[in-house]
Parts: sequence; C-alpha cells; structure tokens
Amino acid sequence: MHTLGILVGPKGRGSNMAAIACACAEGRIPARVGVIVSPVDGTPAVEAAREMGITVQVVPTGNDSGPRLVSALQGCDLVCLAGYLRLLPNEVLRAFQNRILNIHPALLPRFGGKGMYGMRVHEAVLAAGVSESGCTVHLVNERYDGGRILLQRRVPVLPGDTPETLAARVLKEEHRAYPEAIAQVLHELEAGTQRA
Repeated sequence: MHTLGILVGPKGRGSNMAAIACACAEGRIPARVGVIVSPVDGTPAVEAAREMGITVQVVPTGNDSGPRLVSALQGCDLVCLAGYLRLLPNEVLRAFQNRILNIHPALLPRFGGKGMYGMRVHEAVLAAGVSESGCTVHLVNERYDGGRILLQRRVPVLPGDTPETLAARVLKEEHRAYPEAIAQVLHELEAGTQRA
C-alpha cells in the first residue's frame, strides 16, 4: 500500500485534502494518507484531518523547515500540495524528486506563477476574457507552477461569471482531477515509467 503525505497551507479549508483522503478510502487511489503537514495548528484543514483520523504534524516555516519537512514526510511515496503556497525547500525537492504534485486552479501555463493563487487566478482569467478555464495537476519543482503538467480538466467561462462562481465550478473539477492524477503517478511509479 502506497502512502501519501499532504502539505496544507495556513488558511485553506482543506477541500482538496479531503477529496484525496476520500478517494483513498474509496479505493480510487491505491494508497492511504499517512500524514498531513501544516505550518500552523488549528486551521480548518488541520481540524478536518484530525476528524478523519489522519496524523497531523505541524512544521512552521523558517530557515530550518527543509529537514523538518523531510522528516515529517518520511515513509511517504508521494507528496501532494493542497493549499500550500510556498516554494518547497531544496531538501524536500531532492528527497521526493518527481514525486511532489500540486493542483492549480487554471489551465497552466497561463495564469500561473508567483502570486497567482486563489481568487487572484480567477480574477485574471475573467479579466483576460478567455472562454474556458479549469485546473492543472503538475509536478513540483523549484519554480512556481513550473513542473511537468500531468492532467488538466476544463470548464467554460460563462457570461456573468464572477471570480466566486468560476472558482466553484473549477473546484468541482479539482476534486476529480487531483485523485485521478495521483493514481496515474502511482501507476507510473509501479511500472517504472515515470518521467521528469
């Protein structure tokens, strides 16, 4: 049985984390969630993880967070970011090379990069006047949203959309896309066919 570690941020609700945990419990991902790692305690995501009976480790951000994150994630086959908005320390990128995934609420490479997260992304999509948006699951490297794209799901941008209505439509697809991509990467790892 594979083991996933999920890194959550200081503010998120934890909906993608919960979607991953549910997909594991339902057998859609051939793995279990071993640990949730958060920079702060008491967040909605942390409380949700505890309610689901998942181990939580708190690793505050700071100069020495790299080795502590690697230690907290020991034994994990894959690391999934769910609302974790910082660049990962080099120690983590090396320890889990090509085994760290993130989901972004737009169709990368557009509307990605430093500072592009949450409602800012949906505001930018609407300001650009594009006809569709969606979500992208990608591998994580040393650049914001810069790793290999694994999977995308698309949604229409509708007349009269607000950042909030678009975000809700994209989030539904995130909850489908992330488990699908995780299962795909685990299959690649088992088959020895994963590429950077």
